Amino acid sequence: MVRERRAARDGRRAREFEVFVAGAGGRLLHAAALLTGEPTGDTEAAERLLTAALARTYARWDRLRGEDPYDHTRRTLAALFAHRGHRYRHPRGGLLARLTPQERLVLVLRLYEGVAEEQTAAALGLPVERVRAICTRAVTAMRSAAPRRGTYGTPASAGTPPSTGQPPAAGTPPSTGRRTATGAAGAGTGAGAGAGTGTGTGVAP
Repeated sequence: MVRERRAARDGRRAREFEVFVAGAGGRLLHAAALLTGEPTGDTEAAERLLTAALARTYARWDRLRGEDPYDHTRRTLAALFAHRGHRYRHPRGGLLARLTPQERLVLVLRLYEGVAEEQTAAALGLPVERVRAICTRAVTAMRSAAPRRGTYGTPASAGTPPSTGQPPAAGTPPSTGRRTATGAAGAGTGAGAGAGTGTGTGVAP
């Protein structure tokens, strides 16, 4: 009887997690690819980073107790990237490749995910003023990289292309399936799926 109950609980958890990954995996992988600075179609490092974050979410699934699993996974993803940021100092041509790991992390949390300044600061263990300055510097760097004017005098976009993200096919825990990341955080816009509080972590500039 105990074994049957455990099997039923494990089956339920696996199904719930699979539904979660099917709905949120695409957006989370997009965010991970922006963090790692990988180009579209080649997101192996982002997939490894996200798989590690999802594995931790799956391990705590029964203990989330009403907590949004997306918020939990996003915080875990940010913390893992913060810890491993030195691995991504030399990205391979992704949309945010010109930024430092710290700038990418702040920009993704603030603009792509729409996390409030105070919550971003708490998650990264930084003062709010520092988060604001990093975000401003990152946006300025991205705008300076945009084309000034087209051949016929049409003004170029002042920011980066808007974010996109399609949910992947349902996967099995804790794998996300192979996807590509396209688009980026639109400067000055928030497209978050809810803000998390996170734990104190940081990335060296």
